[in-house]
Amino acid sequence: MKVVLFIGQHKVGSTALQKFLAQNSDLLLKSGILYPNVDFEGMSVLLAKMLGKKIKGNLPINFRESHNALAFRMISTAKGTQVPTFHKKLPAEQQMLHAIAQQVEYTQPHTVLLVAEVFSNFAVSAPKAIGKIRKLFEGADFRLVATLRRVDEYLVSWHGQRMKFGKKLKPLRKEATPKYFKSIHFDYQLMLEKWLEVFPDADLVLRNYADVLTTGGANEDFVKHSGVVFPKGLRSGDRSNPSLHRALMEVARLGNHALSPQDARKLRRYMISIAPRLELPNGSQIEMFGENNRSLMVEHFQPVQDYLNRISRSKAFFPDIDKLGKVLPVDELVAANEALEQLRIKRPTDLPEEARSFLANVKIGA
Repeated sequence: MKVVLFIGQHKVGSTALQKFLAQNSDLLLKSGILYPNVDFEGMSVLLAKMLGKKIKGNLPINFRESHNALAFRMISTAKGTQVPTFHKKLPAEQQMLHAIAQQVEYTQPHTVLLVAEVFSNFAVSAPKAIGKIRKLFEGADFRLVATLRRVDEYLVSWHGQRMKFGKKLKPLRKEATPKYFKSIHFDYQLMLEKWLEVFPDADLVLRNYADVLTTGGANEDFVKHSGVVFPKGLRSGDRSNPSLHRALMEVARLGNHALSPQDARKLRRYMISIAPRLELPNGSQIEMFGENNRSLMVEHFQPVQDYLNRISRSKAFFPDIDKLGKVLPVDELVAANEALEQLRIKRPTDLPEEARSFLANVKIGA
């Protein structure tokens, strides 16, 4: 049996990939590829799909992101913390692992796929969980797949994702950037090394996110590089996972600090929905770090780049890594102030009074 583990990272199309595999789990299973469920809800949805039933509304998150649910549960067990509230009524860790083992025993697949960006957190948050995953599939042939994004682009996207979930953060242009240096969100060696330690015999596939986009996206790239022969006729999947535009991140960041969680959430959702109708600069041209933080990133990322070059056996895993030290042409605060003026002109009536008052009075400074 072959086991393919996609272990991250975050913000590389991994949510879309999980949705794609979940939506096609019935077709995959019929061809001998198990994309296992981990709870009663997920297995009930799969049973309904196998019977040809139509699922009304959005697929439940415990089905479409079942392996994230597994990873969150394993982290919560290791750290004694709570699983995020969007994953409700999950079984205990041992029940989830037993559920996977039973699906393997009774369906006898030739391939098992486990896919979760939250696996990338295991090295720091739950290192023993990596060994538990290996033990679950004793005797299998393993392939580890990881997609990595150039660190400056990744940090902006990850920082924005945290804002999108309501975190009260400092700006990247100040002290927020150095605080990432010792985390798996900057130190990709820290993210990967424990996995390679536990799976020394695994076939390692490292993908540069820029190349993933060239292939067509996360779904197409995984199908091409997972080493699995996928059946024809798979459903295309939903790729939508909207992010905050860089020009709106400072407004969202300040809103998270100033507003109640409910009002801040409504403001963020409003800005994500209206962004396509605003005249905003190209997000990839907006500078979020500043010259000093970029210099620090170049210095601290060099050992990580050397490590990636070594394990990927390439001269430069990120061929454009020189861009890490280059300041982009559009100043973040200039873009944020221009975006704020457009938001004020729109005068949204469907926002709570506190959120409208915030937009009318907030000042964006240094």
